[in-house]
Amino acid sequence: MSAIKRIETSERMSKIVIHNGTVYLCGQVGHSSDDPVSIGCQTENMLARVDALLAEAGSSRNSILSATIYLRDMKDFAEMNKVWDRWTPEGHAPARACVEARMARPDLLVEISVIAALEE
Repeated sequence: MSAIKRIETSERMSKIVIHNGTVYLCGQVGHSSDDPVSIGCQTENMLARVDALLAEAGSSRNSILSATIYLRDMKDFAEMNKVWDRWTPEGHAPARACVEARMARPDLLVEISVIAALEE
């Protein structure tokens, strides 16, 4: 069995788990400090966090295998997709699902869960 590597681990979770050449990220949200709260800003911030964690793990957005996006309200789907489409490298779109979900805090509009391959 391959070793499991956990990065930035607390009593609740690890921000990154690597096993068998696959990178699993914990759910990422964007800061909601802008006023009024904007799905575009939160999505950009969230994806920047994904970039940083993937780089720390030895991967990048080019190697994302799967993404699950959670929206507080599906009315934000088109606006979130504008940011997503600019961020996703051409020819490297991952398998993806997007669902409406209740968030942990009322100021959060979007969250993402990412699985990627290690880059070697």
